[in-house]
Amino acid sequence: MERRLAAILAADVAGYTALMGIDEAGTLRRLTALRREFLEPLIEAHHGRIVKTMGDGILAEFASVVAAVSCALAWQDGVTEQEAATDEDKRLRFRIGINLGDVIVEGDDIHGDGVNIASRLEGLAVPSGICLSGDAYRQIKGKIAGEFEDLGDQNLKNVAEPIRAYRIAPNRSSSVAAVAERGKLTLPDKPSIAVLPFTNMSGDLEQEYFSDGITEEIITELSRFRTLFVIARSSCFTFKGRTITAQEVGRELGVAFVVQGSVRKAGNRVRVTVQLVRTDSAQNVWVERYDRELVDIFSVQDEITQKIAATIGVRLETEDRYRAARNLRTATAAYDYVLRAQTLYHEISRAANEEARPLAEKAIEIDSESARAHMLLAAIHNMNYMESWSPDPDESLNLALEHGQRAISLDDSDCLAHAQFGEILANHFRFSEAKEHFEKALLLNPNDVEARAIYGAFIGGDDGLEHLAFAERLDPCNFVWIPWIKGITLFELRRYEEAIASLQKTGSRITSGRGYLAASLALAGRTDEAHIVLDEFLESARMELPSFPENATQWQMYWLRESQHPLGEEHFQHLCEGLRKAGLEI
Repeated sequence: MERRLAAILAADVAGYTALMGIDEAGTLRRLTALRREFLEPLIEAHHGRIVKTMGDGILAEFASVVAAVSCALAWQDGVTEQEAATDEDKRLRFRIGINLGDVIVEGDDIHGDGVNIASRLEGLAVPSGICLSGDAYRQIKGKIAGEFEDLGDQNLKNVAEPIRAYRIAPNRSSSVAAVAERGKLTLPDKPSIAVLPFTNMSGDLEQEYFSDGITEEIITELSRFRTLFVIARSSCFTFKGRTITAQEVGRELGVAFVVQGSVRKAGNRVRVTVQLVRTDSAQNVWVERYDRELVDIFSVQDEITQKIAATIGVRLETEDRYRAARNLRTATAAYDYVLRAQTLYHEISRAANEEARPLAEKAIEIDSESARAHMLLAAIHNMNYMESWSPDPDESLNLALEHGQRAISLDDSDCLAHAQFGEILANHFRFSEAKEHFEKALLLNPNDVEARAIYGAFIGGDDGLEHLAFAERLDPCNFVWIPWIKGITLFELRRYEEAIASLQKTGSRITSGRGYLAASLALAGRTDEAHIVLDEFLESARMELPSFPENATQWQMYWLRESQHPLGEEHFQHLCEGLRKAGLEI
């Protein structure tokens, strides 16, 4: 009988039977989507494995208690965020129990008291809460910041001896755990700032996209100042919906200032409240409230940005240029469609991308001179091409070029437009032009994490890794697309073990990332693991890519030859070699 020590996580949905009675189809659909799109990649990213699923329950195994608790914290925070738009009485709320104990191994399954205790601790957890055994708590004490409540000795069903139990406060920030593993971030040499997601005070969850859009605009505008260090959107948005202090944000993101605010939109009026806070003392440096007509929202964003910059001592000699960079002619209605499409685009999924496209097209229909709308539509078409989601890849790539050119002609000072256009040009083999646009993007906005990361992937090698390292510091909570790009760069340098570690962080969110992971594992000599990941890659492709079911071999060659061609023939042959060793017949 094989035994081993393991960290066991047991989870189920609180009140699942009642939820099924209220809305059986909706509950099952959301639970299935959560498992596939969020929980499975999350567990993989924390180096765990799902042992089995049982109705609404999940049993997972981790080699480290720190990894298990970090995963559980991110799990609860992520589910809370994703279910925020669902009616209160229909929301999925998980209870999680974690134990460190001896388990009996039988094939892929595990049994024994170690598993039983985790399952019983799950029952002690409140909805959206986490319970730990005393053995698990001792492993993470001092390693993960948080509030732990000692529940004392608990008599658990079918467990002979009482078990000491601890409860973690609900809605604890998962990024604290990530920082605990990563180590403390030092403050940059220049003034550093994070803009937390503005709170939607409209009383209408459908308006959430609007407050998110205001936040993103302020981040973008602050990033234009070369004398500031500005944390990227995706890391800032890990704090959405959480109660957290400025000091905690400062520690987790390594910044000196935090911007917090709220937005209330009613009819054609909007109220924006904003405050700038020092993270070392939690002292308010500046507080302001704006009550305006909705058509003035652009000037409000500019005023907030300029006031923040001036307050923390940033030089403003380029103020007129940055104001001119704003396309203030954009109609309010068009802007509204852009914000809706932008929110969907950030989800990085085929379904969301398809939903975003007509919204961006509607924005252009309303205002044909909206550079933002053309740039966003170009990015949507480019993503359809890059991820092989389009049934007609050539058409998607040509449409991306067309709208990218239009965006640049309308606003030549938009950093993100230049970065996106550079990537589109690279896909058209126009490498020298692509490089010019990447460099201009970074000249316009050195803090743009997307421009940094895409340019790092474009130039490759050790120089590329330097840009990617800077992108990681700007966006320390990004565990999807930056590790994906970095993993490809490390694969190109034949640093396979490092590539594997980076690509594993992305989980299964990005289909092509699984292909590179399979190739890296095979070339590192880890062929058994490579075969498993290759199967996952092909299965994901069958579900995600429209051309795959018709002709598997043709699609494989398309993905290899066409989607990866900007990296060159040598890279193409290198990738083919790895995938052949992983078991792909090409």
